[in-house]
Amino acid sequence: MQTLLHPTGFVDSPFGHDGKVAQLAGGLCWFDAVELLSVEGNKRVASELVPVEQLEQRLDEPMAAQWQALTGKRPPLQLGERTVRLDQPQVMGVLNVTPDSFSDGGRFADAGAAADSGADMAAEGAAIIDVGGESTRPGATPVWQGDESERVVPVIRQLAGSGAAVSIDTRKSEVMTAALSAGARLVNDVSALTFDPRSAEVVVAAGAPVVLMHHQGGPETMQDSPRYDAVLVEVYLWLEERIGAAEGAGIARSNILIDPGFGFGKTVAHNLELMNGLALLHSLGCPIVLGASRKRTIGALSGEAPADKRLGGSLALALIAAGLGAQIIRAHDVFETVQALKVWRGLRDQALTPRV
Repeated sequence: MQTLLHPTGFVDSPFGHDGKVAQLAGGLCWFDAVELLSVEGNKRVASELVPVEQLEQRLDEPMAAQWQALTGKRPPLQLGERTVRLDQPQVMGVLNVTPDSFSDGGRFADAGAAADSGADMAAEGAAIIDVGGESTRPGATPVWQGDESERVVPVIRQLAGSGAAVSIDTRKSEVMTAALSAGARLVNDVSALTFDPRSAEVVVAAGAPVVLMHHQGGPETMQDSPRYDAVLVEVYLWLEERIGAAEGAGIARSNILIDPGFGFGKTVAHNLELMNGLALLHSLGCPIVLGASRKRTIGALSGEAPADKRLGGSLALALIAAGLGAQIIRAHDVFETVQALKVWRGLRDQALTPRV
């Protein structure tokens, strides 16, 4: 039996609540209760809601470690000369240099146009530009690593040369190596370093941060019939195992970010359950990346709206993620997402201004 700590009971402000509230991951969110989830195997077997002020007397050693992870500050990412603070939500702009991406395939097949679009994203407020050369949409087929490198390297080189912080979205070690040499400073691996046995070695050698994303199955088959006993618990335990594997390979925990894998081997119901329980993942002690922009779940909830008509739903999920403490929001529509988060930030700043 294992107990997981799920923060809940979010409050606008800590003022006047000394000892009754806690700060989530050193960020802008505060909570006054914790749901203790009793887990056996992959299943949630019981839960109990405990006020923060009563929690200390309930913590055994494993729970105390979770509590420290849950409330501890996340250090900033150092991406070359760029520092990305993680005490507030940041936007990662999605730049697909592919002919078959689910949302914008073919728009940026030309390296110059792609780099210009990435520069526009940076100007609009994206802290990181995430460049990908292989579609991982449901049903996508693998791309040869040489072709993938040829797609991304010129774009990364131009963006990095202009001063942008660039990440490489790939699951292949050869592409990681080429991208890091071209100026990428973060690796975003949808396979969580499971696809290519040399990937961890490349990340360690570069000293680069890495995003470990949960998935069930590969892009070709992941949406055929995804099944979980309890999706939130299983994603948590799977990511816990992958963090341990990454650390065992020599990657510092401070260089590990996690992504619950919205839409990667999950039904609409699975995705919604993950979003509702997202704050649980802070107990793993790593910054959370959330990539729900333009995903099919939005279309399924809005009359099967096509990918280019999912801005409203993307912004709704971005704001919910920010309210649950996610540090990085991956977005196609950078200007609108940055603006929405600025308004959210304004509300939080006002709530966190001491009352006279």
